[in-house]
Amino acid sequence: MRVVVVDDDAVVVSSLAIVLGAEADIEVVGTGADGADAVRLAAELSPDAVLLDIQMPGTDGLSAARQILAAPGAPRVVFLTTFSDDEYVVRALALGAAGYLVKQDVRGVAPALRAVCAGRSVLEGEVLEGRAVGDARAGAGDAEPGLARMFPQLTERECEVVRLVADGLDNREVAAAAYMGEGTVRNHISAILAKLGLRNRTQIAVAYWRSLR
Repeated sequence: MRVVVVDDDAVVVSSLAIVLGAEADIEVVGTGADGADAVRLAAELSPDAVLLDIQMPGTDGLSAARQILAAPGAPRVVFLTTFSDDEYVVRALALGAAGYLVKQDVRGVAPALRAVCAGRSVLEGEVLEGRAVGDARAGAGDAEPGLARMFPQLTERECEVVRLVADGLDNREVAAAAYMGEGTVRNHISAILAKLGLRNRTQIAVAYWRSLR
């Protein structure tokens, strides 16, 4: 498996290159420090996967992923994140990323990359056995009936809000798409979190992708 690692923290890049390079089936073929590097390396090296930080100066990870994933034969993109990157993670999943990993879990990176290259998705270290997140997104428009069965405690409107949040929309964008006020959106999100026992928007998005397995 050929992997590119991109992060603006040189220590993170070096540590991951060492950890992954010690694996017999993984070759780190390139490293970079920003999104522009990621786009260039993905085009030049045709890796199987790009391990990409979300927040970087200049071209950030989301912008880079959008360009990488739009290319023919695009590699899998796995984001590195911290617990404070909730909104970024939601947008990353909506772009079609194969998943995301918490930076602190270095030992889980190699198994996660193997799972991703086998066509599965990894969300915060947990492998999902169904369709990849990007593949699931392609059928998202048909997901409401299944979503209602998966989350019977939610109303139809709450299910709609779940899908829109999982598509990476902020409250204003959800309100426009669903023809409701922003205050109503906030109320729906609060109700969804309470009913599903979740903490934040990222967990709503993850719950949505899992419902599509």
